[in-house]
Amino acid sequence: MNKLFKRDFTMVVIGQIISLFGNAILRFALPLYLLRETDSSSLFGAVTACSFIPMVVFSLFGGVIADRKNKRNIMVALDFTTAAAILIFSFALGKVSLVPLMIAVLMILYGISGTYQPAVQASIPLIAEKQFLMQGNAVINMVSTLASLLGPIIGGVLFGAFGIMPILFISVGCFAFSAVMEIFIHIPFEKNTDGKSILGAVGSDLSDSFQFIKNEKPIFLSVLGILALFNLILSAMMLVGIPVIVVQILGMSDTAIGMTQGAMGLGGLAGGIIAGAAILAMAVSLYSKKVFAVLEKESAVN
Repeated sequence: MNKLFKRDFTMVVIGQIISLFGNAILRFALPLYLLRETDSSSLFGAVTACSFIPMVVFSLFGGVIADRKNKRNIMVALDFTTAAAILIFSFALGKVSLVPLMIAVLMILYGISGTYQPAVQASIPLIAEKQFLMQGNAVINMVSTLASLLGPIIGGVLFGAFGIMPILFISVGCFAFSAVMEIFIHIPFEKNTDGKSILGAVGSDLSDSFQFIKNEKPIFLSVLGILALFNLILSAMMLVGIPVIVVQILGMSDTAIGMTQGAMGLGGLAGGIIAGAAILAMAVSLYSKKVFAVLEKESAVN
């Protein structure tokens, strides 16, 4: 681990911790503030829906941008952008209509979230030695998972104890510190020379992916359709319905909402582990049956 956590890798991890945890806390606290201020589940749902649009779009672009631009500069620019956006939001709060202001800042946060992580993941092979790539990716993924699980809990506790303004000003300082620190990270970079623009590269990659799925793995389209239906119904219910139930119907505290969100994330993580274990057990069972069948045939021949 000492060989893995060298200067550049350690600074990337620290920057990721600040960025992902800060982003997760803000993405939880800001919609909760909107729900508390307006007491409108319709506005809460509409703002949440609008916020996810840039995350979907920038998730498609994030990997391509990370391959074609300096990854350190991407992280620095995103953290400075986050700090500036939150600072502007802090001063505009109470002076500008809350709903459009909230939509704008949440769209920025979700868009940055969809762009930041690909840049971090793409930088690991360049700053970690080859024999430590698995451990390095595990650390990066662990930070991302913990941010998803603990971010809402921390956000609920802080929002319930101090309100929204201290969270905003502390976030500005943390993101600015992270951006300044990342300036001193050295990540090797070679300019892409294939001549394609970012839009062209995204279009080409998506077209190639679709053709591969269509021709080689058509069952994957059915799986995507099922997952889309689940997200359309269940994810929307959990993201919008549960906070509304906890706040408006049960009248519980902000900390309770954060713990509820964290519990849902933990449940998803546990479900993934159980599903993976079940698939592995099925694969082992099928393989064992094939081995026993071959052994029986050889025994019968002998």
